[in-house]
Amino acid sequence: MTKTKFEKIRNWEYWPSLMFYVPNLPYAFYLAIRAKHPAFFSAANPAIKSSGNGTESKFKTIQLVPEKYRPKSILIKPNSEFKTVINELKIQKITFPLIAKPDIGFRGLLVKKINTESELEQYLINYPIDIIIQEFLLHENECGIFYHRNPNKDKGYISSITLKKFLTVTGDGKSTLRELITNDDRASMYLNLLEKIHATNLKTIPEIGKIIKLTVIGNHSKGTQFINGNHLISKELEETFDHLSNSINGWYYGRVDLKYNSFENLENGTDFKVLEINGIIAEPTHIYDSKKFSYFQALKAIRTHWESLFQIAIINHKTNKVPYKSTKKFILEMFELKNYISSIKKFQ
Repeated sequence: MTKTKFEKIRNWEYWPSLMFYVPNLPYAFYLAIRAKHPAFFSAANPAIKSSGNGTESKFKTIQLVPEKYRPKSILIKPNSEFKTVINELKIQKITFPLIAKPDIGFRGLLVKKINTESELEQYLINYPIDIIIQEFLLHENECGIFYHRNPNKDKGYISSITLKKFLTVTGDGKSTLRELITNDDRASMYLNLLEKIHATNLKTIPEIGKIIKLTVIGNHSKGTQFINGNHLISKELEETFDHLSNSINGWYYGRVDLKYNSFENLENGTDFKVLEINGIIAEPTHIYDSKKFSYFQALKAIRTHWESLFQIAIINHKTNKVPYKSTKKFILEMFELKNYISSIKKFQ
């Protein structure tokens, strides 16, 4: 067994998602019995298709966010003429580099930073699906904030802040980039991915003290380290998210992934951009800080969030008359999502 495989087994941070949800299934069934409907959670966020079960369009969802808080974005349909794509980029004033990602997807699947027109053209040829093209934001920091709000109240609360630390290595003036990666405990876990991203630079020798940012996509699957930032939860930050939630009619539960420069400006709502709003399948990703949490504490945190989801969905259904999605339709959507994800994984 290689060192990398052993580390992935030893450290629960790298365990497959089934390890976090299968043990919690009995609690999910318990909530469904209490609600008297297997798909009760579909009433939580009426503004988003199926409340955000993963089948929703990320492009349509980001359009719910007030313009000042969202990055410039366009949606590209499969087999669109490339000249049309470039013209739309010019109209929206989106320049290179930019971010391209599937309109339906998660965990960083096929998300890529694109540097040139030729790279973008090849990307669109390789992935003939609905693609979002988004401006590449230059904000220094990224985090995920989990917010809950009773639909009949103006104020909610934040339960999770995940600070994101991107993979980096520091040059020593004698080691190649590949050697720096393989000698770094965390970076070496993502060697196959990083070899693809930095294929043309692996043999270069970075100068002493130079910090090389290995990834720019804030997903755990891309090597980004999730750090518990719950100590940063404050009344001011919750007021900012109350304002955001109240400006989106029908969003009450989920995680917002965003970029910012200073946390003070994020806190007072003056400088941040929302990358995505995730609904009912969102995770409180601070739990993946394995230095601060145990595996069993992570499982408990997921159950706590599900209880909040239950309360919000029940209020929406009983008080605000938001219908539950039929169980059959919800299951069909999940099978469609599974088939879709399997199909686009073949593109990798």
